[in-house]
Amino acid sequence: MSRKTAAVTRSKVVRKAAADDGTVRVPAPGEGKRGEQGYLGYLLRQAHAAVRLTMERTLADLGVTSPQFAVLTMLNAYPGLSGADVARLTFLTPQTVGVIIRNLERDGAILMTPHPVHGRIQQWTLSSRGATLLKACRERVIALEKRLAKGLDSKDETAIRRWLAGIAADLKEEG
Repeated sequence: MSRKTAAVTRSKVVRKAAADDGTVRVPAPGEGKRGEQGYLGYLLRQAHAAVRLTMERTLADLGVTSPQFAVLTMLNAYPGLSGADVARLTFLTPQTVGVIIRNLERDGAILMTPHPVHGRIQQWTLSSRGATLLKACRERVIALEKRLAKGLDSKDETAIRRWLAGIAADLKEEG
């Protein structure tokens, strides 16, 4: 089976953006379609990716990933959640949450108790070690959140929070 060359597969739009040597310059975040001209959905995803990468780097020396931070945060906010509940709240697959829960339990950050009525359901809560770990993570994430809100007054920040929460609520109804 023959493979198409890069010149054959390159789109017309890309050809226009190609330099004399045939390479394509990828726009930086904030430029072109990666900036104010971009689709809102793409811009939200781009912002999410940037925040997640920064969070990963911020929490790395604590040995915590951003999905682990999300799980710890939800268990702190809603003690006694099942793994399935955690998966729904953190936008992670049940399989991923299962791995995270096993690792956090192994490290002593969370504790399991059987559901009082449905014994097969496992409920998860933070241990004191988990609460201490979450506190250290939160201090760093709060600094990141302040960086995100830099330049916004409280009215603008409230409007953006309302807009983002509204998107999630509105689109959930369609799903």
